[in-house]
Amino acid sequence: MHDTTRLPGTLDGLTPLLIGPEAGRWRALVARDSLLPTGTTDREERLRTAYRRLRQVRDVQAEAGGGLGLARDLAALASLHEWTAPVDPDLSTVAGIHYNLFLGSLVDHAGPGARDLGPYEAVERVGTFLCTEVAHGNDAVALETRAEWDAERSGFVLTTPHAGAQKFMPNTSTCGGPKTAVVAARLIDRDGTDQGVFLFLVDLTGPEGPLPGVRVRRLPDRMGSSVDHCLTSFDRVFVPRAALLTGDQGGVDETGAFTAALAGRRRRFLVSIGRVTAGRICMSASAVGSARLALALAVRYARHRTITGVRAGERVPLLAHRTHHAPLVEAIATTYAMNLLHRAALHRWLHHTPAEAAEAARESAVAKAWITWQARSVLTECRERCGAQGLLANNLLPFLVTGIEGAITAEGDNLPVYAKAAAELVASPAVPRPASGPAGRELTDYGFQRDLFTTAESLHHEHARAAMRSVPAGDALDRWNAGAPAALRLVEAHAVGQALDALAAAEAGLAHGTPERTALADLRTLFALTRLDGTAAGLLAEGAMTAHQVRALSGLREALVADLAPRAAALTAAFSVPSEVLDALPLGRPDFLDTYDDPGGPWHGDPVLTETAAGTLPPAAVGALS
Repeated sequence: MHDTTRLPGTLDGLTPLLIGPEAGRWRALVARDSLLPTGTTDREERLRTAYRRLRQVRDVQAEAGGGLGLARDLAALASLHEWTAPVDPDLSTVAGIHYNLFLGSLVDHAGPGARDLGPYEAVERVGTFLCTEVAHGNDAVALETRAEWDAERSGFVLTTPHAGAQKFMPNTSTCGGPKTAVVAARLIDRDGTDQGVFLFLVDLTGPEGPLPGVRVRRLPDRMGSSVDHCLTSFDRVFVPRAALLTGDQGGVDETGAFTAALAGRRRRFLVSIGRVTAGRICMSASAVGSARLALALAVRYARHRTITGVRAGERVPLLAHRTHHAPLVEAIATTYAMNLLHRAALHRWLHHTPAEAAEAARESAVAKAWITWQARSVLTECRERCGAQGLLANNLLPFLVTGIEGAITAEGDNLPVYAKAAAELVASPAVPRPASGPAGRELTDYGFQRDLFTTAESLHHEHARAAMRSVPAGDALDRWNAGAPAALRLVEAHAVGQALDALAAAEAGLAHGTPERTALADLRTLFALTRLDGTAAGLLAEGAMTAHQVRALSGLREALVADLAPRAAALTAAFSVPSEVLDALPLGRPDFLDTYDDPGGPWHGDPVLTETAAGTLPPAAVGALS
């Protein structure tokens, strides 16, 4: 019988595959006492803490070349999210907005004159990004905030024409210091022509509050996040011509005449908000880091939390039970797939050619949606495996469980992201069916696994097209609605196939016969078999699997769980979550029960009837929880 609680050696060789070379300074940052989880549920205190910690990010980055370097280095920016999101999702949010969406947009797009970016690099002014509106989320190309040319002052006047055009959810309050925004607005040139959506640099608040013409109202508390989300509107706010962020998408001369190298307002808009792709990669990184921390914590807890065994007086760890360790092992396999897919998508985006840009952007979007959805399942599983203590704020898991919802929505809601990718894939030629049949092939073989998911992609592609053709021409929406269910299944199969490829590529880079390669091969197969459960019947009907292979799925999956369970601790240790972070959480310590000790309790001697003895945690315990 396997001992599922032991830590057999290490699997440290997996760590570089998971965290990349950029991790050093951010991993060290979150291990500092000042960055450790506080466990407080006071939303305003969490918000103030996030902005204080933003200055710590600035100080760490200053040693590496400054904030402009971080805005230009997506690998480092993603790594920042990967490590900060698990310990402080609010910090990750404000840092991502400042360095990616705000400062990154300024770096990517010049203006009519040179800009002084020093105050933003020094975080003397916090940057934010105002794009979506109350009435325009995923269809931001249709937003209605206006920036009209003012000939007398040689600049633009920003106006919010109605309630639906208010900027929705940016962090524009005075908390954290004075704020400056990159604002997406419709550029109306000197002729009164709408040239589409462009970005404008606008100071929003000063030390005393919103600047003249700027109106900021805090939104109700949001699920998970403590960030200062607001409604923001403009009442004829003037900005000079230099405030316009320009490039190939176009610009205006001194007279207000518009010129652009790109035709079409939609294309110009997509260039203006190009930082959204980087943001999606950062959201993937946040989800990966959160899942890794949750699993490391849940596995630690399952090793040292004991319950009554079968024999009298026996105590056994939770991890010894198949019902407990099986979902955790499957979550580990999923997290490795998420992690390696994230790194593959990051590499692809960093190294794409101009001709590959559209496909690389789509793959980044699909990866973001798939990874954040998988992270939600992993985080929920970890929270449940930690029982009631997983609900307590001092163990951080509640913040991770609710925090992932923000990543699922940020930089494009996942479902519309999937739908857009689905439409593109359906319009493209179908991936060819594999030539090899299933006879004599092993379910543990990557080539066979990949063929199965390729077949699934091809099937869903065929079904989507057939459904769309069944609707008479003339109503594009009806045709899309008919094909959408199969098209979404196509995207899901595509994402799983890409994750499987990332696992196999990492495995191929390891030496044969090493514990790391063996473990990664087992994780790859478990991941593949888990995803095949829902599609095996269709693959059998298409002749892509044999009846014997379908019957073997369940037994092989159970055998893999049994083999991987003794390595669960080593597999999560390879995530390299700092011990300082895990030790700061009661669930992460073998002495977690001491958190609830009561110096006045009867087990310490004669109890004294006080409010503490009557049921309130003593100050020492409260301190440990806060």
